[in-house]
Amino acid sequence: MDTEAPDLRPSESDDRTIRRVVSRAQDAQRDTDALMRLHTPDTVIVNIAGRRVLGRDDFAAAMTAALSSSLEQVRTELDVLDIRLATPDVALVSCTKTVHDGRNHADSTTVLPATGTLTYVLVRDQGTWRIALAQTTPVATTGT
Repeated sequence: MDTEAPDLRPSESDDRTIRRVVSRAQDAQRDTDALMRLHTPDTVIVNIAGRRVLGRDDFAAAMTAALSSSLEQVRTELDVLDIRLATPDVALVSCTKTVHDGRNHADSTTVLPATGTLTYVLVRDQGTWRIALAQTTPVATTGT
């Protein structure tokens, strides 16, 4: 029986590349085409408001609609906390997402949480890491 735990840490090269994909995703918040190139065709997205989008085409449509609305004023900042491999070609990336909501809340029907925990699943296909899943869970704030 093999009792040795597998090494779940990515190589230095994979770590740098995966962090670069996350950074590009953050930087492409206003560039739908660039953002879509970072995702697999069958990507699954669950945003901080709980909306689930299945597939890159539907994700592109959702992003286009969002950027044509007051949501265009919302930006997020990502901080990678941990990267581990499920397999040599599947990475689990744990991030903190900080939401910068620049909308006029008097006109907004939805107030977004200021922080979320984001998990990315990236897959490597033919040497390229792409986002297959992004799941953001809002972090509840406690009243004082």
